[in-house]
Amino acid sequence: MTKILFNCILVSLVLLTQSCATIQPPANAVTVEGQAVINKDAPLLAKKQALQDAIRQASMQSSVNIHSQTLLSQSNVSIDAVSMRTAADVGKTKVIKEWTTDNIYHVVATVELSADNACTPHYRKRIIATAFPLAKQGQVSGYETQDLYSGIPRELNNLLTESGEFIGSNATGTNLYPRADLAPELQDHTAYRPSKVMQLATSNGVQFVLSGVIRDLEVESTEYMSGAGPLAFARSLAREVVARRGVGIDVYVHDGLTGALLFQQRYVDTVIGDVWIPATYTVGSERFNSTSTGGKIAHIIDQASTDIRQALSCYPFTTRIIDIKNDTVFIDAGAQEKINVGDQLVVYATTGADDLHLDGGLSFIGKDKQPAGVLTILNVTSRYSIGKLEAPARDVGIKVGDWVKSW
Repeated sequence: MTKILFNCILVSLVLLTQSCATIQPPANAVTVEGQAVINKDAPLLAKKQALQDAIRQASMQSSVNIHSQTLLSQSNVSIDAVSMRTAADVGKTKVIKEWTTDNIYHVVATVELSADNACTPHYRKRIIATAFPLAKQGQVSGYETQDLYSGIPRELNNLLTESGEFIGSNATGTNLYPRADLAPELQDHTAYRPSKVMQLATSNGVQFVLSGVIRDLEVESTEYMSGAGPLAFARSLAREVVARRGVGIDVYVHDGLTGALLFQQRYVDTVIGDVWIPATYTVGSERFNSTSTGGKIAHIIDQASTDIRQALSCYPFTTRIIDIKNDTVFIDAGAQEKINVGDQLVVYATTGADDLHLDGGLSFIGKDKQPAGVLTILNVTSRYSIGKLEAPARDVGIKVGDWVKSW
C-alpha cells in the first residue's frame, strides 16, 4: 500500500513538473510594465497607450541604437538631443496585470520579441497598384509585349492579395510619374492640395499605393558590330538569336493617408540568349514566364512581393471613419479585412485648424492627428463595421474622414 501511495505521489510530481514547464514563457519573452495618463475619461485609450509603452520598453531591452546630437551656439548648448531606435520586432503580447493610480493606467505584460524581424498581421490591408512606366522609352520594341507597364504591378498586386495579408485593387492605367527617370519624386507639388498618392488612396479607400518604374530593359549596343565584311554580318545575325539584356525594376509603396514613402527597392538582373518577349504574351502567363526575360521579371515580382510583405507586416492597419450617427461610428473596413466583433481600434482625431505644408507650402501633409479614444466594434458586415467610443463622439472631437488604427 505504501509503495502504491509513493508511486501515485511520484506520478503527481512528474505531471506537476511537466505542467509547470508548459506554462513557462518563451525564452525570447520579457515581462515589462507600461504607463499612460488617463485623459478625457478615456481609460481604454490609456490602456492601449500603456501597452504600447510596455512593448516599447521590451523592444529596447533587446536591441537599441542610440544617436546623440549636441550643437553649440556662442559657447552655449542650443540643441542637446538623444534619439533611440529599437531593432526588435514584437510577436505576441499578453497582459498579466493592470490597475490605475492617481489617473495613471499601469499595465504589466509579457512581450515576445520576434527574431526574424517580422510580425504576424492580424488585419488585411488594402493596397492599390498603379502603372510601372519605362524610365527610357524605346527599350521595348513595338514587336514585343506592351503588357509590362500594367502587367508587372498587376501580378505583384495579385501575389500580395494571395498572401492573405492584403486586399488588392488595380489602377494600372494611372501613372504617378510623368518623369519616370526622377521617380519616386512625384513632381505634382501643388499648394494646399494633397499629393496624387493621397488623392488616389482617398478616392479608392485604400491604405497603401503600389507604384514603380522599369529602369532598364535595354538590349546590348550594336556599336561593336559596325563595319563591313562577313564577320560583322555574322555578328549582326547572331544578335537576333543570342543577345544580352539588362533588367532593372524599381518598386515603391506609399502610405496613402500621409503620402509617406514606406518601401523602396531596386531589383536588377541580366538576360543572355533570346531576350525578346513576343507581342502576344502577357505578364504572369506560362508563355511569358518561359521566355528568358519574362522568367527574370517573374522572379523579381515574386521577390518584391516577399519583401513588401516583410516590410509592412509590422505596420499598423489603418482605415477611415465613413459616418457618425450620435455615438455610433461606422468605419470603412469589415469582414474582408478580418475585423471582428469586440475588436478595439484607436481613433485619431484632427487637432488644430491649420494644414501643415512643407517645402514653401508646396507639399501637403495634412492636419495633425492625435489619439482621441478607443472604438469597440459591435457589428461587422462584409464591407464596413459599426462601433462605439468609450466617450461620446462629440466630446472627443472626431469627424468623418478621421483615422482608425490598430494601435
